[in-house]
Amino acid sequence: MKKIYKVESSAINSVAYDNDTNILTIEFKQGAEYDYPNVPLSEVIDLVNAPSVGKYFNTHIKQYSTRVASA
Repeated sequence: MKKIYKVESSAINSVAYDNDTNILTIEFKQGAEYDYPNVPLSEVIDLVNAPSVGKYFNTHIKQYSTRVASA
């Protein structure tokens, strides 16, 4: 089941995480959505609670492989 988190960020609109598949989906303000497979829940929790979501994304989440999210 996917849980959606609204975040305060100048670049990221929302964060969604599927516990069943461990896929993190990031929706960016410009409208693009990307999936990041194999992201641990602890990483997602740290992302949504980070003082700077964008900075945390750039230093911790970008290391995971990415693909354009399916519609």
